[in-house]
Amino acid sequence: MAAAIVPLAWRSRFPVAVAVVSVVASTLYYPLGFPDGPAGLAGVVALFGVAADGYRWQAWTLGLSQFLVIHLWEAVVYGSPRLDSAIAVLEMVLVVLIGGEVVRRRRENRRLASERADEALRTREEAVLRRASEERVRLAREVHDAVAHNISLINVQAGTALYLIDSEPERAAEALATIKRTSKDTLQELRATLNVLRSVDEQAPRSPAPGLDRIEELAEGARGAGLDVRVERSGGPPPGSPNVEAAAYRIVQEALTNVVRHAGATAVAVEVECLPGRVRLLVRDDGAGADGFSPGNGIVGMRERVAALGGEIAAGPHPEGGFAVRAALPVPVPADGGEPGVPSAAGRGTQGGEDGGADGGRPPRRPGRERRG
Repeated sequence: MAAAIVPLAWRSRFPVAVAVVSVVASTLYYPLGFPDGPAGLAGVVALFGVAADGYRWQAWTLGLSQFLVIHLWEAVVYGSPRLDSAIAVLEMVLVVLIGGEVVRRRRENRRLASERADEALRTREEAVLRRASEERVRLAREVHDAVAHNISLINVQAGTALYLIDSEPERAAEALATIKRTSKDTLQELRATLNVLRSVDEQAPRSPAPGLDRIEELAEGARGAGLDVRVERSGGPPPGSPNVEAAAYRIVQEALTNVVRHAGATAVAVEVECLPGRVRLLVRDDGAGADGFSPGNGIVGMRERVAALGGEIAAGPHPEGGFAVRAALPVPVPADGGEPGVPSAAGRGTQGGEDGGADGGRPPRRPGRERRG
């Protein structure tokens, strides 16, 4: 009896070995003539534990071996097998083994459910972190594009006002008025950005995204900084996609900002072509081509915007002089609205070598800085 019961104390550490000892001891207990006791129950507990722990073939081997030993022993002792006793032993063994298998499957199902819940939680957390990271990048681009552009215009206008305040006070007053208007626009854009940053549980209210209909406003601001800006529109109406139009607006804005800050240019051509399935942009100045230019945050931001839409962009010195930024943005087209467009080949590469529809006749170049963006 002790050989069947005592090993159960180590069942959690050595389940199979304990089951073998307990089942063998409980199986031999009665044939050896010992009185009734809990030895049989010890074998049942050990066998059940092995089956529940997932040792399936070991459990079935032990259980069926126990049944065969008892069945053969009764055949030897009584001269013939006792059918009722054999059925009872077989039923007991099957109940123990099947019960252990049921418990094992329930444990496995609970484990899998827990793993799926943990994986779902990790996926949600990763999605939240990814969205937060994407939002931070988006906000950084918005702040850079909007604020850098407006601050550059304010800087130019402030210099103009200081230079003309004595000799031409009327023009100085115009420059100051432009500074006031531009600073107001900057504050509004910053306020909209801060509203997004403050929003935690709710979707932050957003002002309407700028679009192609406001390109002329950018041109007016650049003209106020002393540039001769020519805007050409061709093709059909604006695409009507807020994401595409906002990206196009920001690309033109950043390109004009770079001209004001770095190019030493006097004239800029802005070309917008709206085609079925795509929008093509070209911004080219007559300043220094900056053969050794290195892209700054602005150009990097433009590339990120275009890449997010699956488009193409090229920024670099133009062979005919000046600096050119070209972009091709794909536009989603409704299923019944014709074939979807693909990015134009004019947006490929890193040099401004193709004509891209730009006007080749430019005023003489002025020396400028090398870094852009």
